[in-house]
Amino acid sequence: MTIIRVDSAARILSAFGDSIPCAIGRSGACPAELKREGDGMTPYGNWSIRAVLLRPDRIATPERLALPWRWIRPEDGWSDDAADPCYNRPVVHPHRFSAERLWRDDELYDVILVLGHNDAPPVPGMGSAIFLHCWNDAKPTEGCVAIEKSRLLALPPRLRPGDAVEISR
Repeated sequence: MTIIRVDSAARILSAFGDSIPCAIGRSGACPAELKREGDGMTPYGNWSIRAVLLRPDRIATPERLALPWRWIRPEDGWSDDAADPCYNRPVVHPHRFSAERLWRDDELYDVILVLGHNDAPPVPGMGSAIFLHCWNDAKPTEGCVAIEKSRLLALPPRLRPGDAVEISR
């Protein structure tokens, strides 16, 4: 099993012998039990990598992916509304509850590794859409971990089911 390690204090992601600068939440990081929707915190913990999401007009067809994966579509979203029965789950727009759009004009979600934070089952209000995704010049995220796009693209072909991202202090 591969563990991708994120040192939230040093802002370094370590994977396959490489140390990669990363961004975390705009408000820093916190213990998972203190994570709240919209707080801008990245949750500490060991999070299984559930799937890979890719934007087809910006990413080539992947080869040798062992993780579950799919293309992002313009109508795809991720529920971030604690009142939504689909909270912290993928949804399709239009959606009657608040949901983040995965198809974005910037490149942040061209590649997404979906992390297993607050998903088994989701607890409303404890945080949603915690991903490892592309960064925007190291700017802080809303609670995710982000790295440079080309570095992120190199990870999925090397990952297997059961691999995880460990976020620590």
